[in-house]
Amino acid sequence: MPVSRRTQILDTAAELFAERGFHGVSVHDIGAACGISGPAIYKHFSGKNAILTESLTAISQRHVAEAQDRRAKHHDLGDALDALIAWHIDFALEHPALIVIQEREWANLDAPGRDTVRRLQLTYIDIWVDVVRGLRKDLDPAQARAVVQATFGLLNSTPHSARISEQAMRDLLGPMARSALLSG
Repeated sequence: MPVSRRTQILDTAAELFAERGFHGVSVHDIGAACGISGPAIYKHFSGKNAILTESLTAISQRHVAEAQDRRAKHHDLGDALDALIAWHIDFALEHPALIVIQEREWANLDAPGRDTVRRLQLTYIDIWVDVVRGLRKDLDPAQARAVVQATFGLLNSTPHSARISEQAMRDLLGPMARSALLSG
């Protein structure tokens, strides 16, 4: 299925932002990498900040939708946790540029964009916290949130740490994440 021009722009911009930083990339650079003129970008987005905001908002929405879907499909909390871990690992290994721009370009989002992304991130975290707390009665909400966010740090390190095959990383990260979430 062909990728829409809008999706191509978002994907290309994410790669460029991850490689060169938000301020190191112009609208012209994004257009050239997509095979269109820089001004043609404005047919799809109001500017570079809008591209960054949509990239991070869209992926945060996808995280929430996937987590809700995976949680709903698994009544057993252990299975739900495994499904959440698998999703996050898949995302981390398949979209390293988005992880890089998420961590590095946060300050370049405008205030409404930051608010939207933060709200979605907290919703995603809360889904994990509910599952972890169901499996670990010893954790209060703040402790569970800390455990979940620390585990995200492990999983989101893949753009910097994935020096082995993708499958080997999956095989390594799954048990590590499960252990980090459930050890106590």
